Amino acid sequence: MSAPLFDHRLRALRRDRAVRTGTETFLYDRAFEDCLDRLTTIQRDFPTVLLAGCPNLDWPRHLAPRQVTVIDPGPLMAARAGGQCADLESLPFDPGSFDLCLSIGLLDTANNLPLAAAALNLILKPGGLLLGAIAGGHSLPRLRKAMLAADAATGRASPHVHPRIEPASLAHLLTSAGFSMPVVDIDRAELAYRSLDGLVDDLRAMGATNLLSGRSRQPLGRASLAAARTAFMNGEDRPTEQVEILHFAAWKAS
Repeated sequence: MSAPLFDHRLRALRRDRAVRTGTETFLYDRAFEDCLDRLTTIQRDFPTVLLAGCPNLDWPRHLAPRQVTVIDPGPLMAARAGGQCADLESLPFDPGSFDLCLSIGLLDTANNLPLAAAALNLILKPGGLLLGAIAGGHSLPRLRKAMLAADAATGRASPHVHPRIEPASLAHLLTSAGFSMPVVDIDRAELAYRSLDGLVDDLRAMGATNLLSGRSRQPLGRASLAAARTAFMNGEDRPTEQVEILHFAAWKAS
């Protein structure tokens, strides 16, 4: 039996490490604020909310006065938000428990995407809404190039960067899980860095570094790291990296 694509134990450890060292939330906040904007355009109430993933302690407050339940795969990240540790593929709730589910930055690291999407559909009430965001397939092109250069320096290939779902595939996934009227929009964030190390520091503070089960357990050697840094900078003083954010919305049939 093959190993799962993502190491969920490591994901929990990385999220909790970010809590201990200082969580960086600027990309998460960008996605969350977009979800809030979308809610203001919908003419209906959502009394009960599941917030799946909570890297920022302020998020539940912005959803008040709704009744907000928080889950997170990181035990410490969940506990500090007053929630419980749980995964999308094994949600600990009865069917039809929530009017709204808001999930940012979790669905793209599910090992069983159809199961995770179906679970989100199951816990929503009829007519409930799923809102969320994940990183898209065109994220981190400079980092990908840098990691290819690192592999070339050693002559060995190793998985470094997560595979990502495309917008059309995400819409199809939601439809297959029983959702209707799926909408997927693309937001591209441009981030300027003075070094590869600065990007890696931010990814680490987001709990978003390599979670692949097939990753190398060996740190980059000196030659590989130098090659990666050179490829990332590409002769520029302050290169720009891109993160593609896929915002999604879908309804459970009434």
